[in-house]
Amino acid sequence: MIRINMFSQAASVKGQGVGSAYNELISLLRKRLVDQFYVTNNKYGESDLTHYHTINPTYFVNSFSPARGRKIGYVHFLPETLEGSVKLPSCAKNIFYNYVINFYKRMDQIVVVNPIFIDKLVKYGIKRENVQYIPNFVAKSEFYIESQEKKNAFRHQLKIPLDKFVVFGDGQVQERKGVDDFARMAQANPEMQFIWAGGFSFGKITDGYDHFKKLVDHPPKNLKFTGIIDREQLVDYLNIADLFVLPSFDELFPMSVLEAFSCGTPVLLRDLELYKAIISGYYLKGNDFSEMNARLRQVANDKTLLNKYSNLSNMASEKYSEDNLARIWSDFYHEQYELGRKLGQIR
Repeated sequence: MIRINMFSQAASVKGQGVGSAYNELISLLRKRLVDQFYVTNNKYGESDLTHYHTINPTYFVNSFSPARGRKIGYVHFLPETLEGSVKLPSCAKNIFYNYVINFYKRMDQIVVVNPIFIDKLVKYGIKRENVQYIPNFVAKSEFYIESQEKKNAFRHQLKIPLDKFVVFGDGQVQERKGVDDFARMAQANPEMQFIWAGGFSFGKITDGYDHFKKLVDHPPKNLKFTGIIDREQLVDYLNIADLFVLPSFDELFPMSVLEAFSCGTPVLLRDLELYKAIISGYYLKGNDFSEMNARLRQVANDKTLLNKYSNLSNMASEKYSEDNLARIWSDFYHEQYELGRKLGQIR
């Protein structure tokens, strides 16, 4: 049996997609592939494969130990994708960004969640053959279509009329996520109920913290900020939503979109180039606030179109299902194990 040790502190900061992706993979390995892999978390004993999910400095140091076996790094972000998320002094930013790339270069193999990042990593000096694309996924046992009775009960709990159009978005409250445009949509559509789930995972170093704190404290009347919520409750919000909206300016492969797909909720996104390689054809899109708001109004008044994109969400959720990704991860880890043995990295 192949020994895999996972190093991660993704759960230490709530409300991040990195943590959700990590939990999904651990669950998959322990439920569906338990006969193939012996998986441990944050252990310093000997392993065949060590999979780093976060880039903590202590992990960088322990990556030099031969007990780590073959080292796999998970790329959930690049320096440029942190712009608009965290505000740091220029000198600290340069040091941190250099550290991020040096951490990735320490790895024997890199996994990216979006194929467009392969070329970017190559430009940073990482060999193309050492980078592999494996998409995120969501388990149907965690995110699923609820009964109409349960949906109605949750609306009643939130005091939202059954006939009111609900627009839902989630993620950290920050500039990169397009929260300002989400709030503008709420102001432009007072007859609809808008809900944003998420908070300030990075506290006061969140880029634009003062501005967004004021928005959260004094939102438009038809916009509710829930703060950071558990995944168990997130599925309830996704099920009462008529439309999931994520106006982000930059993403890798947002777990929130996969979670919406898995609940059969129609999705509206900003038209980003990075989405075209992974989920093209499954979602509504707009280039800016005006276009996204126009698409929102269009589907709110066209149930046929709304149903079409609900069906497309269901199709996308099958493509990025636990079943499909179990095979992909199994093949990947076995290939890495054989390569590690060939190169003498595994004792």
